[in-house]
Amino acid sequence: MEQIREFASRYLTYFQFISVMDVIEIIIISVMVYYVMVFIRNTRAWALLKGVFVIMIFLLIAQLLKMDTILWIARSVFSLAIVALIVVLQPELRKALEELGNKNLIDTLIPFEINKQEEGLFSDRTIREITKGCLEMGKVKTGALIVVKQKDSLVEYERTGIEVDGLVTSQLLINIFEKNTPLHDGAVIVRGDRVSYATCYLPLSDNMELSKELGTRHRAGIGISEATDSMTVIVSEETGNISVAYKGRLSRGLTAAQLEEKLKSIQNKSTDEKERRRWKGWPRNEK
Repeated sequence: MEQIREFASRYLTYFQFISVMDVIEIIIISVMVYYVMVFIRNTRAWALLKGVFVIMIFLLIAQLLKMDTILWIARSVFSLAIVALIVVLQPELRKALEELGNKNLIDTLIPFEINKQEEGLFSDRTIREITKGCLEMGKVKTGALIVVKQKDSLVEYERTGIEVDGLVTSQLLINIFEKNTPLHDGAVIVRGDRVSYATCYLPLSDNMELSKELGTRHRAGIGISEATDSMTVIVSEETGNISVAYKGRLSRGLTAAQLEEKLKSIQNKSTDEKERRRWKGWPRNEK
């Protein structure tokens, strides 16, 4: 019993110096560390972090064994290693800053959503036309690459293509991707209900975990989904299968219903006035 009192008097007295702001600060730091770790886990920085961890263990062993030369070399190259790390992770850091900049902080603080567009980013008709066009092209194994824009700018990719500015129809998409036509090579960018550009060149994904059987078209579709918030619909020229790339992930072998569901998930459409003004997180089917 005396030991318990001694423990309480020695350690529990420190809690009286902890203020409410200290608790808030600890929570904020914990949340920041959590999201940083989640972000790193979903990028190639995870493998790099494991490599750094191995090096730290090696340096710890060197410290215990008094290997002064190795420790001196490590201290000498430490600043250079930090710069090299920033250079290597430049794409991931840029993406993280872009995602932070794209977040609407004011909208996040408001507890309800107001006046969302009833029609959404694009209409149901556009979804049906894209689906119909992809199914027809899949039947005859015509390759296609259709980028559906959301909020992120695609100007740097549109500059590589040819302006079309035509209403999205299945016939237009089929004609664009028909073999041996001037516009069939490259990607089509859909902005709203219109095909804005064709023959656009997209960045290829450098994800080493992708299947080796995926060709350039699929890697380009995944690459643009890693760099922006757009959704890419891909029709394979070899198999005629329909795939969708979104947020760096590829869903393959989709049916017409599944493709429509994927496109509706980014449509951002409100169905009625009650839906347009509701508490965030409130179930959409709540009666």
